[in-house]
Amino acid sequence: MKYLRTLLFSAVWLVISLGAAVALGVVGAALYFTPGLPDVRQLQDFELQTPLRIYTRDGQLIGEFGDERRMPVKYDEIPEPMIDALLAAEDAKFFEHNGVDPKGLLRAAAQLASSGDIQSGGSTITMQVARNYLLTLDQTFTRKIREILLSLQMEQILSKQEIMELYVNKIFLGHRAYGIAAASEIYYDKPLDELNLAQFAMIAGLPKAPSAFNPLANAERALIRRNWILFRMRELGYIDQAAYDEAVNQPITAKRHVVRPDVEADYVAEMARQFATQRFGDGAYTGSYRITTTIDSKLQPMARQALANGLIDYDTRHGWRGPEETDIPQSLAEAQDKTERSGLEEELSESPEVIQTARQAAERSQTTVEGIDGDVSNWLQVLQRTPTYGPLEPAIVVSAEGQQMRVLTRGGDIRTIDWDNLKWAAPYKSARYRGNAPSNASQIASRGDLVRILKKDDDTWRLSQQPDAEGSLVVMDPQTGAILGLQAGFDFNASKFNRAVQARRQSGSIFKPFIYLAGLSSGEITPATVINDAPVVINDGSNELWRPSNSSGDFLGPTRLRVGLARSRNLVTIRLLQQIGLDNTIDFLVNFGFSRDRLPHGLSLALGSASLTPLEMTNAYAILANGGFRVSPWFIEKITQGGEDTLVEEANPRVACRTCSPDQTTTEIDGKTYEVAPRVADARAMYLIRDMLRDVVEHGTARKALEMKRADIVGKTGTTNDQRDAWFAGFNNQLAATVWVGKDDNTPTAEYGAQAALPIWVDFMSQALDGTPESMPEPPEGIITRRIDANTGRLLGKNQGGGIEEIFDEDHLPTFQPRRVERTIETHSGSQGTGAYEAIF
Repeated sequence: MKYLRTLLFSAVWLVISLGAAVALGVVGAALYFTPGLPDVRQLQDFELQTPLRIYTRDGQLIGEFGDERRMPVKYDEIPEPMIDALLAAEDAKFFEHNGVDPKGLLRAAAQLASSGDIQSGGSTITMQVARNYLLTLDQTFTRKIREILLSLQMEQILSKQEIMELYVNKIFLGHRAYGIAAASEIYYDKPLDELNLAQFAMIAGLPKAPSAFNPLANAERALIRRNWILFRMRELGYIDQAAYDEAVNQPITAKRHVVRPDVEADYVAEMARQFATQRFGDGAYTGSYRITTTIDSKLQPMARQALANGLIDYDTRHGWRGPEETDIPQSLAEAQDKTERSGLEEELSESPEVIQTARQAAERSQTTVEGIDGDVSNWLQVLQRTPTYGPLEPAIVVSAEGQQMRVLTRGGDIRTIDWDNLKWAAPYKSARYRGNAPSNASQIASRGDLVRILKKDDDTWRLSQQPDAEGSLVVMDPQTGAILGLQAGFDFNASKFNRAVQARRQSGSIFKPFIYLAGLSSGEITPATVINDAPVVINDGSNELWRPSNSSGDFLGPTRLRVGLARSRNLVTIRLLQQIGLDNTIDFLVNFGFSRDRLPHGLSLALGSASLTPLEMTNAYAILANGGFRVSPWFIEKITQGGEDTLVEEANPRVACRTCSPDQTTTEIDGKTYEVAPRVADARAMYLIRDMLRDVVEHGTARKALEMKRADIVGKTGTTNDQRDAWFAGFNNQLAATVWVGKDDNTPTAEYGAQAALPIWVDFMSQALDGTPESMPEPPEGIITRRIDANTGRLLGKNQGGGIEEIFDEDHLPTFQPRRVERTIETHSGSQGTGAYEAIF
């Protein structure tokens, strides 16, 4: 008995000693590690690293860049089933413990004793927060001790709700998703509060192994993990049997969802991204930066759609280039039989069973669609991986018989295309030539061919194709230079080349107004000045003489400048440039933002031989629109950072001000002060060129713009040599916009600016100005109206009848038309001085 008492006494003291040793060890560890621990209080003000986000000027998302996709949520925004699922998966006693789980600690100690290393596992949610926010992810004894100590501190400083909020916003859940809200959007394309119980459990299963349990990468393992969590939720009393039965039988509904922007402005988003990386380096992607651009969320979709429509219309006029792919196997099994097997020799040499099982897996993947015989699993796979370009959807031909075509779409729908929407597809031979029109659908495409289809306004479908011409549409605010819309190609995903700012193309006749303006500003010419539209031969310093001609091939003889600009007469513009002088003209043009070293020092400058970008031309036309103030293009309104939107940078552009006095340097717009942009051309000359450009619309090459029924629209068409570039640039007081259409390889489009570019401009501006009143500039002081002789451009006196009206700068008037006297008439009249034709007729 005494022996038993001694043994029991010794055992008690051993336990006490061990407990004391453990306690002393814990205290010692705390004393040793605590001084080097990060401050837990910083979590109360912790800013999550969020990706770079780009917005329109009214806050619509247009782009997001960065490796981490985040959508932070507050605790009270988390649905209760989501919290329950996380507790069941990670830490059922989270709301009860003080930050650590004793059982988990014992398990960690056992791992340490057996392996000398602590494996992951046993961590509470609090410990995971400590590790994710404040520590490294290395699996060592030292880190585990620091993790425990930090967790104990966190529980003293933060509430359970604050800790849970930190947890759900930080955890990595695969596919760039950091946090449960981001995962909800990426996997299910829904906000968090719209998920069902099975989907909550699927997301809750990801923190343990985001790759191994990912439903997109390993559906079978993800399903097991999900249903185990649902089982735990039932056992813990979070859900009842009925909810459990329904949830565990739910199929996997996760799919990879690309986050769609509110407004599609990919080219502008990329411009902003490049600016951010130049300004902030790699920190641009993680620094919670928010860039607000000048893009207008209403005008940008109009610009994008107008350009796409115009390029598709252009392409339709030039013929059918054939399907994108042909003879696509219908089923995965058929596709597998045709798969190239080079590179798989090692795998296939192991056993013939590999081929057999792969074939069986393919056969089990068969999919049927009502209206199509057989398995269409491969067709659907091909359609899923084929991108949509602009409004053009991929489709696979199911049948092409008679004058009708049936196609399968990505969503598994069958669309029927009738002959009215097929018959355009005469084969493309060249930009200037098409083959014979088809007589039936089988001449266009065959079963198994990949084509593009386009939904029309009346909900019918037409055959289409990705255009082989490209384009650009740039829209600016003439008063400030702000870029309001920019579409630099048919589709960013098809080509990321930004034609608005990177493509230097010859500007053609849209450059002519600036030659005319240089003349008007010099005071040497007026809109009524007559210049001979006749052949000219010029020695340009090369071995060959230059013999420029008009696009029409004819000559008008003596022509007033107003008529010469309206009809875009090349020889008139060349002779005008000769008259005012090449050096003087180039000096004048530099004030409009044109780079001197890119302006040819030759008379070809008159015809737009300078290679300029659509953005540069739009900016120059914006200066025409604002009355002669040199604004500059800009597209970033402000940059902010963090959840409080701390201002980092803000734009302060120079602006136009027609009403400002010549010595006024600043003006106020919407309560903000701006510097007034310098005036680069006289107000009277600017008014005259605008009025002359109106004749381009009313009587010249841009008559299509008359369908807008607006008197405040002016502009100029342009076409370069061999019809390689088609342009239209125009404006009213509110908007300046330029359209360019051409081919990236600089081959001919075979169309003029009035055919290819002007309809796109009219389409856009008709929508953009819909409902806005006309706005005409007031003529500046010194603009007067006088009658002139239509043939000579000279003023007519009061006693000289006929003629037409013209406007002038009162300081620069033409001479008077001499009175024409016929002596025979005077003699018969018996009255000297009455023999002028004007006095009789």
